[in-house]
Amino acid sequence: MTDALHRPPVVSRITDLIGHTPLFELARADNGARLLLKLEMFNPTGSAKIRMARQMVVDAEDRGLLREGGHIIESTSGNTGLGLAVVAAERGYRFTAVVDNHAAADKLRGMKAMGTELVYVDADTDGEELHTAAREELAEEMARGKDNTFFTEQHNNPSNAVGYYDVGREIAQALDNRVDVLIGAVGTGGGLCGTALELKKTVPGLTVIGVEPKGSIAFGPPAHDYYQSGTGTPEGATVGLLVDYDLIDEGTKVGDVEAFAAARAVARHCGLLIGGSAGGVVHEALARLPQLAPDTVMVAFINDGGEKYTDTVFNDDWMTARALLDPVTEAEIEETLTKLRRN
Repeated sequence: MTDALHRPPVVSRITDLIGHTPLFELARADNGARLLLKLEMFNPTGSAKIRMARQMVVDAEDRGLLREGGHIIESTSGNTGLGLAVVAAERGYRFTAVVDNHAAADKLRGMKAMGTELVYVDADTDGEELHTAAREELAEEMARGKDNTFFTEQHNNPSNAVGYYDVGREIAQALDNRVDVLIGAVGTGGGLCGTALELKKTVPGLTVIGVEPKGSIAFGPPAHDYYQSGTGTPEGATVGLLVDYDLIDEGTKVGDVEAFAAARAVARHCGLLIGGSAGGVVHEALARLPQLAPDTVMVAFINDGGEKYTDTVFNDDWMTARALLDPVTEAEIEETLTKLRRN
């Protein structure tokens, strides 16, 4: 496996292109505090989750749980599935993704294009509800007792967090360890906590802030449905073992309206498309930036790009139909960006 910090000029596997994602300064406060975005959409599949997808498979191979011609099974809302689809294609495995209609259609199409078998837990319904618990139960059942078949079980697989160690190393290297705050979405917990664990080795005073959708339960009730994809812990699901509360200094929640408004405002103001849950992270980070100490460096983990959400977050009709469109909030965020990007 290629060291993500030392990529060769020519590679022979798509997964060798993972890493070296850039940092983008989105905003700077009057006192010099900066908000930098770690843009993980520059990975293959446009998401950070290909990092942990590769790691889970490589570790399974090392443990003898996957052999030539093996079968990978995972419950996914899309980005992990896309990552596993790439890994399966290049390593010669069969891959089955257990999905629901909550997933972005482009993610499902992408997996299918790479040869993934899609199994829906809600194939007979037209709704968009999250069915995380049902997906995981079915994926586990499909793998149980099958030879050379591995349920990657991203929510409870330690290799998930290991896959993000390079993110911490990349941030430390790029900023010469001058980083004070790490903020990111909390779904499985692997991305934020894996990055934080590695980054704290060289930045012991790092403050870590986790962001989940309102309606998610990792940071407490109340529970209700939400539209942010690939993040949070919905009602009925168990908080994953990778959500390390000892590493997270503060957990907070951002609603769908605010998260999507931030994603849309960033797109218009900067020409940068980010995903809906990334919008939640940016919304929270922008709110905190003016209150930070002088010259503070805050890095926001941006899990994926917005290209997969043109039918949803960036579609006015879809947003209006679900009472998510809020031009006033979008305008306020754009005004904040205008002010903070002048400094």
